[in-house]
Amino acid sequence: MIRVALAAAVRTLPRGAGLAYEPKFDGHRLVVVRSAADVTLQARSGRIVTSAFPDLAAAALQLPAGTVLDGEVVVWHEGRTDFALVQRRAAATAARAAVLAQSLPASYAAFDVLELAGLDVRGRPYERRRALLVDLLLPLGPPLQPVPMTTDPELAATWYETLPGNGIEGLVVKRLDQSYPAGRRGWQKLRHTDVRDAAVVGYTGTPRRPLALVLVLPIGDETPLVSSPLTAALRREVVEATAARGAEAGAGAAGPGSGEPVSTVTAIGLGEVPYRALDPPLTAEVRCTSARHPPPEVLRLRTDL
Repeated sequence: MIRVALAAAVRTLPRGAGLAYEPKFDGHRLVVVRSAADVTLQARSGRIVTSAFPDLAAAALQLPAGTVLDGEVVVWHEGRTDFALVQRRAAATAARAAVLAQSLPASYAAFDVLELAGLDVRGRPYERRRALLVDLLLPLGPPLQPVPMTTDPELAATWYETLPGNGIEGLVVKRLDQSYPAGRRGWQKLRHTDVRDAAVVGYTGTPRRPLALVLVLPIGDETPLVSSPLTAALRREVVEATAARGAEAGAGAAGPGSGEPVSTVTAIGLGEVPYRALDPPLTAEVRCTSARHPPPEVLRLRTDL
């Protein structure tokens, strides 16, 4: 398993000499490994997902043997990246993936090179690795492309303000003299975040131990998504709220969410997971990004509504 570099969240745009800025695409983290024989695609978790993206695997055969890239797989739709479509691609069976590769082709936004033609370059400065990445990918063209990069903080600020409409969820900031920080939060990320009310249409887990909420955000499409894991206090709130609904339904009646899971939802890194539906929905206050990763953080149930 190849350990990828991570980024620590910041609330304001870092400025200073020797910094580089890249747009953060709304997709799935993906490591491309081109061996002498074939191509392997690895998710951030270490899971091998080659069969889900046969179009990218085929394109990566153009890379020199012994090359390893770090980046994001995205799917473009109507001029912007669409995270729900990436999820659909990632969860597909091998047979279905071949069909989706035609109707929903994937693109690879590469932001680093770890090995090149058998040479480990992780110890080299980012500025040098970036030059190697651009020289490698520009002649190949889509679907393998280097992400844009600038050292101008004013241009980076403009990207941050104007690109969310294209599915860009923020910026990643790196030092030009920095080696690749494998397994460490050596980069910085600035995301568009907001606190808002979301509809709680269900929950994963059991009625006595809910694990996460299934939400519909009041932004973008109405595709349900799974929240980050609930805290112990929030689990108690959900249990109490659903139990109260059961009591209101009448003695001996099955309250909402008390039965077996009735539907499934795609969860990041897990694929399709079952959940218990709530009808009518509850309302929760959540902190979320302009995109779908990381998952929304549930702050509290809005039992006052």
